[in-house]
Amino acid sequence: MKKGKKAKIFLVDDDELYLKVLELELQAENDFIIEAYLTGEACIECLDHKPDLIILDYWLNSVNPDAMDGIKTLDKIKSYNPKIPVVMLSAQDKIEVAVECMHHKATDYVVKSETAFLRLTSIIANTLQYQKVEKELNWYMNKM
Repeated sequence: MKKGKKAKIFLVDDDELYLKVLELELQAENDFIIEAYLTGEACIECLDHKPDLIILDYWLNSVNPDAMDGIKTLDKIKSYNPKIPVVMLSAQDKIEVAVECMHHKATDYVVKSETAFLRLTSIIANTLQYQKVEKELNWYMNKM
């Protein structure tokens, strides 16, 4: 990320109310560009907007059973660009779900709870800082 450039975060959740609350909370606390999507399909169509991080709901097809679920969306994101960090978000507090997400190369897994926003904020900050350090290191390595 270039100095002064705002980070672009994609939020993807089929729960419209939760999506809006998350968007408002992230905008109130941070200086991000937020793009919100109700479906995995809509997110995939906009990957050329170059998100710095994606927060993706695990159970994306609860409103429309024919919609792409979170794991399929995660796989498509990773096939488009494996370097995009994806944080999976779910109401399910099951270790099996978290493990499945990590097997599909999710960056992290957060359970929707009263502390989810705090965890997401921390994960976003750490991930963006890691990306910045990695880019600086690559720049220095290429100079040598």
